[in-house]
Amino acid sequence: MKRPPLRVMDASGSAEEIGAAHGRAHAAEIQAYTADRVGIVASGVWTGAPLPAADVVDIAHSMIPAHESFDGDLHAEMVAMAEAAGVSPAEAIVVGGFTDFVDAVRAAAANAPSPAASEDDCTAVLVPDGRADGAGFLAQTWDMHASATDHVLLLRVRPDGAPAARLFTTAGCLGQIGMNSEGLCVGVNNLAGDDGRPGVTWPSVVRAMLKCSTAPEALEVLLGADLAGAHNYLILDRRGTGFNVEAMPSARPVTALGHDPLVHTNHTLDAAAEAFQAERDPRLMRSSRARLAAAADLLAAGRIDAERLFALTREPTAICVTATPPFHIESSGAAVMRPRTGDFWACWGRPTENDFQRIEACDG
Repeated sequence: MKRPPLRVMDASGSAEEIGAAHGRAHAAEIQAYTADRVGIVASGVWTGAPLPAADVVDIAHSMIPAHESFDGDLHAEMVAMAEAAGVSPAEAIVVGGFTDFVDAVRAAAANAPSPAASEDDCTAVLVPDGRADGAGFLAQTWDMHASATDHVLLLRVRPDGAPAARLFTTAGCLGQIGMNSEGLCVGVNNLAGDDGRPGVTWPSVVRAMLKCSTAPEALEVLLGADLAGAHNYLILDRRGTGFNVEAMPSARPVTALGHDPLVHTNHTLDAAAEAFQAERDPRLMRSSRARLAAAADLLAAGRIDAERLFALTREPTAICVTATPPFHIESSGAAVMRPRTGDFWACWGRPTENDFQRIEACDG
């Protein structure tokens, strides 16, 4: 389905001012999206056991102290966004950090039957400088339940006391994929963990990493975070230093970017992380393995540029996903970032049907 251009919103100032601007601009949308997300968790389809909606919100409320202690400014931004949008801070944790929150709920319901584990299914790559004319890339699709696609937007933020950043995200979420004015990029793939807990969810971790200037600094933020759930994080800076981290609450193996591209999808590749991977539906595991193989093949040899990465996100047999029953997952968008040059391209909706937009920097 052909979609309108990606929405772009600018906000600047204190954490509270940025959060309030976000919440006011998208209040009705955030309320509807929150109700949808709380309903999905309450249904038990993603966690293995149904819960009353009030219990879902109570679990999220128990995670507020972890967010506040992790980064006070980002917590203040989330709270201001929630207040302006007319949702509670606990509900903001659900709508923003949904897949990590699912891991925490799954762990709390340890005696539940095995879930379908309908997680988001992104395909992401790190491209070293040596394969890209001296300026590498971080590129990925962002795949989620098709109901999320209409909520995708691009935030350009200028926080007081921190680097400006361009953030691919959804309404009500602090940020999912991004590049800051220091030339640091962060991307993600979801992982299904069985060691979830009432910690900090991944959008806060992404934003905290984007306060840094270099990949090693961002890596330290990630390694020190009290994580609520499992995600794979990709980090690349303008110097060409990059890392892939399969970050579970209980294990965080790190792979440094070398001479070849690093490709990651939605299953663990390191034994240390695999020990904490939750059971996933076999059909989703087949998809993850097929996307990993397809992306690796597409980048196996030769010079890599932005057009080649746009084409990778549009690969029709595995990578660019169409929503089908029973999971209804689709490629809700994609981003391609080149930190050495500051170039950022993003796409709303399935890349096979929509164009990439060049996103100018906050001061552009």
